[in-house]
Amino acid sequence: MAKVSDKVKQKSNYDSAKRPSIKRRRRNDSSPKAALARGGGKVIPLENGKQKSNAKRRRRNDLKHIAALILARGGSKGIPLKNIKMLAGVPLIGWVIRAAVDSGVFDSVWVSTDHDEIEKVAETWGAQVHKRSPEVSKDSSSSLDTIQEFSRHHPEVAVICNIQATSPCLHPQHLKKAVECITKEKCDSVFSVVRRHHFRWQEVKKDCQCTKPLNLNPSCRPRRQDWDGELCENGSFYFATKELIKKGLLQGGKMKYFEMKPEHSVDIDVDIDWPVAEQRVLRFGYFGKDKPEVVRLLLCNLSGCLTDGQMYISAKGEEMLSINTRDQAGIDMLKEGGVEVILIEKKPIAKALANQLSKRMSCKMLQNVRDKLKKVQMLMKKRRLEWKEVAYLGNDEPDVKCLELAGLSAAPMDAPTVALNHAKYICHKAAGHGAVREFAEHILLLKKKAKSQMEQDRICNTF
Repeated sequence: MAKVSDKVKQKSNYDSAKRPSIKRRRRNDSSPKAALARGGGKVIPLENGKQKSNAKRRRRNDLKHIAALILARGGSKGIPLKNIKMLAGVPLIGWVIRAAVDSGVFDSVWVSTDHDEIEKVAETWGAQVHKRSPEVSKDSSSSLDTIQEFSRHHPEVAVICNIQATSPCLHPQHLKKAVECITKEKCDSVFSVVRRHHFRWQEVKKDCQCTKPLNLNPSCRPRRQDWDGELCENGSFYFATKELIKKGLLQGGKMKYFEMKPEHSVDIDVDIDWPVAEQRVLRFGYFGKDKPEVVRLLLCNLSGCLTDGQMYISAKGEEMLSINTRDQAGIDMLKEGGVEVILIEKKPIAKALANQLSKRMSCKMLQNVRDKLKKVQMLMKKRRLEWKEVAYLGNDEPDVKCLELAGLSAAPMDAPTVALNHAKYICHKAAGHGAVREFAEHILLLKKKAKSQMEQDRICNTF
């Protein structure tokens, strides 16, 4: 146990916090101005109006309505409520909704669901909701059945893009390029594929050892570099006209495939895929329009973020706090990465304790901050910063505005719902048990990812 003038105690235990089962989130850059009330497939606007257009009107000759449709049934057998399970701090379905909204190629973005919790998450992420009927919510119902129902209730939609909720590495650029096959090349259907180099053999169903190759000659096995491989559907998306859908087809007419790279072809089927998918999405996922490489300042609540909110008082009346050494290491990592860290405390604490804590954490601490938004704006003005250059870790009602406006924001997994609803990232760790370290790693990972992409773009532009 390391002591800070006998005032601040550090603890090194790094508890594994249980992931939240469902966290709602609101994004300031694409929050919905509309949500739809449901009932028997009918669409009734709610009081807060129509869904905000996710982009300026597409500039194309063909102005037919193109909609994105994400199917998210609540009765997942493999992983309960898989579509809203947290993946790298974001509900699984949030990844594809964000990609669809930010692509700017859709006149509307929809989620078809039969579950109230999925409905809430979809709306907070900027999608409209089609409440599917019980007839197409059965275990035996196919995706095509659900898409056909949506098409019948929305005759204004000329082209539907069915996006799979379990494809978290989908990017807006994939959708932008694919939709051009519909708008410019007049295709009737476009679907995503990935190139695989797998030798396939016919399954032996009888009790014998007989089999035969399906895509190779065993006497002349090609080297990988000598073989183009095969195109396999990766399930990320399927564009199809309503005429095809009416005929019971997702592929037909003038068809074209859109090839995606293997690293973007992630499909989550079972729980064992989750840790692998989480690492993949952190490296290859789409994190929104924000540019995390420019984050220069992190503002972090002391109580409820750096600490678990408990205050200890000795027999002599001395105040004490407990902090996690991993969180301190996270702050050190940010400072080494060029990010200034400032601790904020709403209530006043003993001056000696505040001084020792600030010294131990090697960062400035502001206390007795009643209006956090006003204080943050003053700090930004003094440092000539914009909101996109600010990261914020908060945990309660007074933090809501800052959580919404900051370029990157987060809340510990045990924070009140009001904070979780407005944070862009929800930590797997609890306050005082590694949440600061986790958010620090998230910020640095995004900065590294963005810089790598910028370097790649520079190289591509050079040639």
